[in-house]
Amino acid sequence: MFDFLSGYDLLGAFWVTVQLTLLAAVGSLVWGTLLAAMRVGPVPLMRGFGTAYVNIVRNVPLTVIILFTSLGLNQTLNIKLGAENFDTINFRLAVLGLIAYTSAFVCEAIRSGINTVPVGQAEAARALGLSFTQVLTLVVLPQAFRSVVGPLTNVLIALTKNTTVAAAIGVAEAALLMKKMIENEAELLLISAVFAFGFVVLTLPTGLILGWVGKKVAVKR
Repeated sequence: MFDFLSGYDLLGAFWVTVQLTLLAAVGSLVWGTLLAAMRVGPVPLMRGFGTAYVNIVRNVPLTVIILFTSLGLNQTLNIKLGAENFDTINFRLAVLGLIAYTSAFVCEAIRSGINTVPVGQAEAARALGLSFTQVLTLVVLPQAFRSVVGPLTNVLIALTKNTTVAAAIGVAEAALLMKKMIENEAELLLISAVFAFGFVVLTLPTGLILGWVGKKVAVKR
């Protein structure tokens, strides 16, 4: 029944998807946290940059961003991100595009968590002589992260599914393999079912595990 799968590297394609997800998730968490810090910071220029970045990027289709990384950064500006191999360049560009896009949603999730922290705690920390950076990193962010595990889980699941857009620039992940298989095989429904099941295997445990973690670490108020 599934003999048509024997000629394709299905596990390899999903492994590329997993790599895209993990690398983009780490990068998005770092950049998204910095954006959130800018948006709640005391410097008007940085607040303006963070606000403009989030509002613009969230309203630009991910496909446009991914294509820009390939056509704009690589082919026009000849930016190769330290790689020479075509596949490696496209992989890194896809990760960069996913980070640029997903970090806007991470930022808003973290900012919502920051807003749940009582203002009195930050004021008390400032009264003790702590700087804005110290208040943010030592008092506010630890509590904010605990309250936004659920929203960040949703962002991670969406990121996993969004990796399929990387096929637009030739990254050999699951969606690109699915496209090739549909073009070469007649088992359309089976192919679709296999790849749908593969993404369920990736996303369902993530949601269940992180949902449990979110309940365990949630701040009781």
